[in-house]
Amino acid sequence: MAQIFERSSNALARASLVLTGLLVIALGVTLDELQRSPWVTRQGQRADQPVPFSHKHHVQGLGLQCQYCHVTVEKSSYAGIPPTKTCMNCHAQIWTNAQLLEPVRTSWASGQSLVWTKVHDLPDYVYFSHEIHVNKGLGCSSCHGRVDQMPLMYAQNTLQMEWCLDCHRNPAKNLRPTTETYNMAWEKPAEDRPVWCAVGDEKSGVPTAESVNCVTKDPSGAGAEMALLELPASSAKGPVADVAGAKLPVTLSYKKFTRQEDLGQFLVQHYKIRTPKDLTSCEVCHR
Repeated sequence: MAQIFERSSNALARASLVLTGLLVIALGVTLDELQRSPWVTRQGQRADQPVPFSHKHHVQGLGLQCQYCHVTVEKSSYAGIPPTKTCMNCHAQIWTNAQLLEPVRTSWASGQSLVWTKVHDLPDYVYFSHEIHVNKGLGCSSCHGRVDQMPLMYAQNTLQMEWCLDCHRNPAKNLRPTTETYNMAWEKPAEDRPVWCAVGDEKSGVPTAESVNCVTKDPSGAGAEMALLELPASSAKGPVADVAGAKLPVTLSYKKFTRQEDLGQFLVQHYKIRTPKDLTSCEVCHR
């Protein structure tokens, strides 16, 4: 019987298998890079807005606080988009005839809200709470970047799941004192800019992070900061029985930090940050 395939067919078959494997790998790498690219994440893209609002002008130039516009950021999952009235608080008096602000004046006159394009838009199945992150010492710039330096708003980070998990596996690297949450220029502690933190008493109905007091100036200088310690009735004996339940002043004991990792681990403990092992339910982030 005549031979159908030449001997070289064996080499061609092996080569085709290798080539197919390489093509599959190349396709997988390409798709992996594509889903991380700005084409998918819209990272760095400036979306068209009804009004070209400049955070740089309003935050860095005029000194407006984040909470002035995003009023629910500390008490809701949603940071909030300011209503037209918030804009008109100022622009009813300044730039009253600027063509740039015509959509704002039209919205105010008609009662129809401006339709803004969301820059940080998570999938519908993802649940993210601004409240818990802000009250646990995560700064605005950690997620949104230096908003105070953005003439037009854009997403600095991908906001993909792997990016969130990277923080949750080691939140210490991003935590800061809650007093610095809205400080866009916050820098991590170093030898030349140490941070001192002390822990006071936790108060009912107040976020646990509020019990930690941090300062950037040496508290051992002019007068140590005082806290109030409530004397429990069960410990009142003898001459102090009359002041049982009263609040007595105590001096806070501050600890110095010159490394972000050390400060972060301290805050993780006293802010009562849940570890990755505690976050075992998918419903924490997915609803």
